[in-house]
Amino acid sequence: MFSKLSTVFRTSKIVRFFKPNYLPTYVALVIVATAGMFAEQQNRAVHAARARASVAAQLGPIRSRLEANINGDIQLVRGLIATIATEPGMTQKRFSDLARNLFNERSRLRNIAAAPNLVVSLVYPIEGNEKVLGLNYRKNENQRAAAMRVRSSGKMVLAGPLDLVQGGKGLIGRFPVSLSVGGETNRFWGIVSAIIDVDRLYRDSGLLSQTLDLDIAISGRDGLGEEGALFYGDSTVKSANPVEVNVFLPGGSWVISAVPKGGWVDTPPNAWLIRSLVLLGGLFILVPMFITGRLMQERQRNIRVLEHNKDQLQELSHRLKIALEASQIGIWELDISSGKLLWDERMKELYGLRGDVREIYEDWRDALHPDDLQRAEKEFSNALLHGENYVSQFRIRLSGNRTRHIRAVGSIYTGAGGREKIVGVNWDVTADVENSERLEAAKGQAEAHSAELEAARHRMEFNALHDPLTGLPNRRYLDEILVDRRSSAATQDLASIFHIDLDRFKEINDTLGHAAGDEILRHAAQILRDNTGDDDFVGRIGGDEFVIISRNGGVEGHDAALAQRIIDAMSVPVKYKEQDCRIGVSIGIAHQTKREEALTHVLVNADIALYEAKRRGRNRHEVFTHSLKTAVFKTKQTADEILRGLEQNEFIAYFQPQFCPASLDITGVEALARWDHPTKGLLAPHAFLKTAEDINVLSEIDQRILEQALFQSRRWEASGIDIPKLSVNLSYHRLHDERLIDRLSQLIIPKGKVSFELLESISFDESDMTVLSNVEKIKNLGIDIEIDDFGTGYASIVSLLKLTPRRLKIDRQLVIPILTSAKQRQLVASIIDIGTSLGIEVIAEGVETMEHARILKDLGCHGLQGYAFARPMSANDLANFARERRWLAA
Repeated sequence: MFSKLSTVFRTSKIVRFFKPNYLPTYVALVIVATAGMFAEQQNRAVHAARARASVAAQLGPIRSRLEANINGDIQLVRGLIATIATEPGMTQKRFSDLARNLFNERSRLRNIAAAPNLVVSLVYPIEGNEKVLGLNYRKNENQRAAAMRVRSSGKMVLAGPLDLVQGGKGLIGRFPVSLSVGGETNRFWGIVSAIIDVDRLYRDSGLLSQTLDLDIAISGRDGLGEEGALFYGDSTVKSANPVEVNVFLPGGSWVISAVPKGGWVDTPPNAWLIRSLVLLGGLFILVPMFITGRLMQERQRNIRVLEHNKDQLQELSHRLKIALEASQIGIWELDISSGKLLWDERMKELYGLRGDVREIYEDWRDALHPDDLQRAEKEFSNALLHGENYVSQFRIRLSGNRTRHIRAVGSIYTGAGGREKIVGVNWDVTADVENSERLEAAKGQAEAHSAELEAARHRMEFNALHDPLTGLPNRRYLDEILVDRRSSAATQDLASIFHIDLDRFKEINDTLGHAAGDEILRHAAQILRDNTGDDDFVGRIGGDEFVIISRNGGVEGHDAALAQRIIDAMSVPVKYKEQDCRIGVSIGIAHQTKREEALTHVLVNADIALYEAKRRGRNRHEVFTHSLKTAVFKTKQTADEILRGLEQNEFIAYFQPQFCPASLDITGVEALARWDHPTKGLLAPHAFLKTAEDINVLSEIDQRILEQALFQSRRWEASGIDIPKLSVNLSYHRLHDERLIDRLSQLIIPKGKVSFELLESISFDESDMTVLSNVEKIKNLGIDIEIDDFGTGYASIVSLLKLTPRRLKIDRQLVIPILTSAKQRQLVASIIDIGTSLGIEVIAEGVETMEHARILKDLGCHGLQGYAFARPMSANDLANFARERRWLAA
C-alpha cells in the first residue's frame, strides 16, 4: 500500500511540474536536444570511418608477408622436387643434405618426407620422425585420400592448418613428383610432403608482433577453402563488424578479419567538446525561460499550502480514532484533587461493566482481585506521591468467577486551570501471562531434556573414539593421543610405539567368513590388553592393524620382551566352530630418542620397521634403525627416478642378436630394456626391475620397449637389413592385464615376425583364465610365444603341451657348464630332444665361447645367443653389426 501511495505522490509532483508556465521551456528543450543528437551522430560517423581506414592500413603488410612467406616456402620445396626428378634413386644421406640446405634458408619448413611409390622412405630431420619411415599411403586411411588426390590431379595440394602428431600446428603441402622418360614427363615417381610451421609463419608475417594493436581472426581452411572455418584468433572478431582482406594461396584463399584491440570505440575523442558546446548554447536559452516559469509556480504553491493546512487537523483526529479502535486499548483520566474518574467505552468493556459507572476512584478499586489489591493501590499511590510515571499489572474479577490480567500505564500532567490530572491506558494481557506460564513449564522440561542430551553426547564421544568391535581406541583417539603427548612431552617418559599387523588374517576372512575374522580381531585385542600395562595405550587403527604406545620405552629389554610375548600368544591356535584358526603377527618397533621428538614421527618409523618385518618373513618383530630408514628412502628415490625416467623417455631398447648354429646367419634379435640414467649412465635391468615391479610400472616399460623395437625393425627393413625375428619380454603383471590385447591391436605388428618371451618362473595355472585367455589372443594376433630361462622355474611337459610355445630358451646357468660337465651336457641334450619332439625350437642362452657353439650345434640346438657372438647393443650399432657381418671375424 505504501508503495502505491509513494507512486501517486511522485506522479502528482510531475503533473505540477508540467504546467503551462513551462511550455516555452519544453519547446526550446526539444529543439536543443534534437540539434545535439544530430551533431553527435555526424561526429561518430566521421570517427568510425577513420578507425576502419587505420585497421585496413595495418592489415595490408600482414597479408603481403603471409602470401610471400607461404609461396617462398613452396618454391624452396619445388627446388628439392626438381632435384629428386633427376635423382630418383636418392639415398637418405643425399636427401638429408639437400633438405638441410632448405632449412638453412630462414624458411618456415618443419620437416620434409619423400614417398617413392607412395611409401615413405626418406625423411628430414629423422629425429622425432622415426615412426613415419615405412608408412604406406595406400594402406593408411588417414593419408590415403589426400595422397590419391595428389596423384590423380598431378598438382600440389595444400592442407591445414592441422594439429600435428609431433605437437603444434602446421600447413602440409603434398607435391607430386614425376620423372622424365624420353624427354617427356610422364611417369609418376611418388609424393613429397612438406610441413610449414604455422607458429613461425605467424611470427614471420607479423601476426605476433607486440606492437600490433589489432584483434585478428583468420578463416578458410586448406588451399581449397571451406569458407567460414576459423583457425586463428577469436570467433567474436567475425561478429564485431571487422575489416576483411583476402590472402591468396595456391589453390584457394584465406580471409583475414580484424578489429582494434578492445573493439571499436564508438565515442570519438572530441565527443565531450561537442556536447559541451551544445549544452552551453542550450543553457543560454533555457535558464532564463525556466526561472520565469519557476516564479509563477511558486505563487501557486503558496495558495495550495494554505488550503492543505485547513484539512490537516481533521485528518489527524480521524487517524487517532482508527488507531485506538485497532489496538483495543482503553483510555482513562483521573482528576487528582476531585477524584473524578473518566473511562471510555473500551475501559468499560475491559472491566465488564454494562451500565453507567459512578466515575469515581472506587469504581477501579472495587474491581481489583483481592490478592492484588494492596500491591496495585500502593503502586498507584507511589506514582501520585512522587510524580512518577505509573506502570502496573494486576488482575480484575469478572462475572462468572472469571479473572482478567490488566496492564496499566499512565503519566501525570497539569491540565487547564492548573488542575493536576493523570491520564493512562489499560489493555488485556491475559493471553501473554498464560503464554509466559506455559513457557516457564516448557523451560523446565527443556532443562531435563538437556541433561539427557548431555549424557547421550558423552556416550557418542566414547563411541566416536573407540572401535565398536574390540572396544579399543580407534585411529581418531590415537591422533588425539599423539597430539597430547607432543604438547606435554616435557613431563612424559620416553615412549615406544609398536605397529602391529596380523598375518594370515585375510585368508581366514576369505575362507571362514567375516564372522570368523571378527572373532580373531576380538581375540587379538584381548591378547594385547593382557600383555600391556595400565599406562600403555592399545588401539585398533583399521583392518587388522593395531598400535601400542608404551611408557617404558627407556627400559632395556622391555620392548623386545613385550613383542615376543605378543608373538608367542598370537601363535596359539584359536577355536572357531570346532576349527583351529592359526594366525601370526608382524611387529614394527620405534623408540622416542628424545622428549622433543614428535610421536607422529615415531609412528612413521614404526611403520618402516613393520614393513621390514613383513619383508623378512612375517611372524617376527623388527626395531627401527637409521640404516633401515636409509634403505627405504633409497628404494623410494629409485621409484621416483623411474617415474621421472618414464616421463623423460630414458628407457631404451638394446638388442642382442641370435644365430643359426649351422650357417651362423642372424635368425633374430632379443629386445632388452636399458635405463639411460642421466647421472649413472646405462643401467641393466637388475638395477630397476624389482622397484619397477613394486610401483606397478613394469608393464609400461614393456610397452615402450615393444614400440621402440617395432620402430627399429621397420627402420632396419627400410635400410635393407634383414632381421627375420624380433623377441620382446612380456612381464607377469602385463600378462594379467585385461587391456593388453586392446593395446597390442593398436600397433602395427607383422604376423610371424614378433615373439613374446614369458619367464618360466610364471605359473601357468589352469585356473588363471586371464593369463590363458591373453596367451591365446596373443597367438591369434600372429605373435609367437617363447619360454625364457627354461630349466629354472615352473615349466613342465604339461605346461609346454598346454601353451604350445614356438620356442623355448635354455637358461644360461644350464648352458655354461656343458664344457666341463658331461652330466650337464646330457641334460641340455635332453631338453633339446624334448623341444624337438614337441615341434618347439630350442635356443641356448649364455653361449660364451665358440666351443659352446660347436657343442650346441652337435646337440641339435636350433639357435644360439651369447657373448661369443655379440653383446646387447643399440639399434644403430646392431645395424652396422649386421651390415658388416662382424661376428664372422670372431
